[in-house]
Amino acid sequence: MHTRPRRYHHGDLRAALLSRAEETLKEKGPAALSLRELARDLGVSHAAPSRHFKDKQALLDALALGGFDRLGEALAASQETVGESFADRLGALVRAYIGFATANAELLDLMFSIKHDPAASDALVKASQGMSVLALRVIEDGQRRGEVREGPVESIGTPVFTTLHGFATLAVSGTLPAGTLATALEYVIAHTLRGCAPDVPQPPRV
Repeated sequence: MHTRPRRYHHGDLRAALLSRAEETLKEKGPAALSLRELARDLGVSHAAPSRHFKDKQALLDALALGGFDRLGEALAASQETVGESFADRLGALVRAYIGFATANAELLDLMFSIKHDPAASDALVKASQGMSVLALRVIEDGQRRGEVREGPVESIGTPVFTTLHGFATLAVSGTLPAGTLATALEYVIAHTLRGCAPDVPQPPRV
């Protein structure tokens, strides 16, 4: 059963607003977010949030930016303790992304919807590119090691990302049974690695 959050008394109001906003996002979706309601939940005046967010859109932008920052940190951390092979690095990257997606489904949806908004801030656009930059670097390293087929990295990275994001969408929608996610993800990783592997020379026809 959901319990109403403790009333806010002191400290960082901006952080408290973002924390409560993310709770509301998970519980009710972005349409339910209201600066006035957040102020009421935290026990501050209805005007207090305006010192940090001029309107609801500014709040949503801040939520998305924070989400991309956290996703970037999770992906970067996934690379710190794995082996150097492309299989190890890609597998860790994929598992970290799916872990974030399944734990933060509503936030991830908000992140990707806002990043395509023409009015998205430079900071938000830059933060949203972090995953692509890291993934392409992993692919480039794999090419240098001879573990990934030759060609423009985008031609390899795009299928990888679309497959990964598609799996995440199916996972968070409940289309894939929760009990099978771990096994299904390993199948996806194996399939992706086969798609990235160098082409096998075909024997000459006789």
